[in-house]
Amino acid sequence: MTGSRRRRRALLATILGALLLVTAAVSGGGSARGKAPSGWKAAGTLRDGATYLMEVPARWNGTVLLFGHGMVTVEPGREPPNPAKDAPGWGDTRELLLDEGYALIGSSYVSPGWVVDSAVGDQIATLTAFEDLFGPARRTLAWGESLGGMITTKLAEEYGDRIDGSLSTCGTVAGGVARWNNQLDLSFALRTLLAPGSGIRLTGFRDPAQADASAAALGSATARAQRTPWGRARIALAAALAGVAGYNAPDQRQPGPGDWATTEANQYAIVSGTLIPSTTRWRRDAESHAGGSMSWNSGVDYSAMLARSPHREEARALYRSAGLSLAADLSALGHAPRLDADGSAVGFMARTSSYSGRLTKPQLDVHTVHDGLVPVQNERAYADSARASGSSSLLRQTYVRRAGHCAFTRDEALAAVHALDRRVATGHWGDTGARAMNAAAHERGAVARTAYVPSRPPPFPRPYDLERQGAGRPGGLAAPGSVRAGPRPAPPTVPADLRTRPYAGGAGAGD
Repeated sequence: MTGSRRRRRALLATILGALLLVTAAVSGGGSARGKAPSGWKAAGTLRDGATYLMEVPARWNGTVLLFGHGMVTVEPGREPPNPAKDAPGWGDTRELLLDEGYALIGSSYVSPGWVVDSAVGDQIATLTAFEDLFGPARRTLAWGESLGGMITTKLAEEYGDRIDGSLSTCGTVAGGVARWNNQLDLSFALRTLLAPGSGIRLTGFRDPAQADASAAALGSATARAQRTPWGRARIALAAALAGVAGYNAPDQRQPGPGDWATTEANQYAIVSGTLIPSTTRWRRDAESHAGGSMSWNSGVDYSAMLARSPHREEARALYRSAGLSLAADLSALGHAPRLDADGSAVGFMARTSSYSGRLTKPQLDVHTVHDGLVPVQNERAYADSARASGSSSLLRQTYVRRAGHCAFTRDEALAAVHALDRRVATGHWGDTGARAMNAAAHERGAVARTAYVPSRPPPFPRPYDLERQGAGRPGGLAAPGSVRAGPRPAPPTVPADLRTRPYAGGAGAGD
């Protein structure tokens, strides 16, 4: 045993010896708990200022779950809290995982906003800190939600030697370049059709105030348009081009076949309430990381995009009803001045948050079918990338019939964790189809009906991956295939400030 190994074991023995605790009763969540032995909790700060959180039950089963949380959004005039999280907030998911003996760890991000450039390194540094304190895990599974699902997928492609499997839930797995191009297509269509000649800025925001002004102008134009049949038709066209779900929140009425009025009203709600702020305020934050605009629409054929859209019949029907010429508006989109990207910003977004589809360890993706913020078409984009790179056998994707972003229940989340853990343990995928996932959840005591369903998402409107598109070609950028993920970022050093304290843990897997 090396000297560093002996010192680490001695440190661990000292910590654990000092933290022997009395048992504590745990209840709730519909599962039998009783009294449970205590465990250990560690928190600290990484070199870049991000924090981490670790929880290890006394009866640790040898598997550690490395969790990546969603994006902390930047809002005008407010600094949102940005704590470390080691589990999602779906009911008592965290407590039940601890009950089963899983160790839970995760980092905060160094700041709110689009921090994919540093978050991957923070996650790896958190894993390193865990191993220094508790020793190597028998199995390490990375998982995350939303932006954390994107970060988890980047971990899967770049750090396959540090993890054994990955679980991306509601992740932006089409990648960063595709995501921001998709958002540009929405805002470009809204400006061209609803506010022609307005000069509303869509990219290259110099400061938050400029992004706020664009958000207000686009929001006002969209609100005025929603009051007229022609305006609603044009909003539907913009939504169709971007692939915006026509049912995207649990408080909405789910439209039936041909109920285009309800479909458009639901799209307007997510466009006005979330997507316009996303394509302006959130974009400005992302541009500040990338060093410029990472989006372009030069050379894009919007007529062809509409023909591929699952919402094309809605747009056509609402145009007919409003007495508008769809061909004329598509021509207006085709002739409107286009936007180019900054080559270095595209390169940044390609390196830090776009994908090749090349997996070396198994990954399971889970997505709600009716997601208005991160369309389910993201899953089709990543499946296509994995197929093109030859790693489809390592990828499984499964879906939940529910409206909303990351709208999972604790039992659906647990079923996904168990499915991945079983794949890593056995070396073979079990059945991850809807019927099997629902059955597995109920065999383990699900307290409510789970909603896994068969689904095949339509194509992503404008996909981009490192294998097939490279850095893209607009504005004289590199030819396809010439950009690859860069060298691994050097992870921050293990804890600058380690504080270890006891907690009342859940029952071990053997109870």
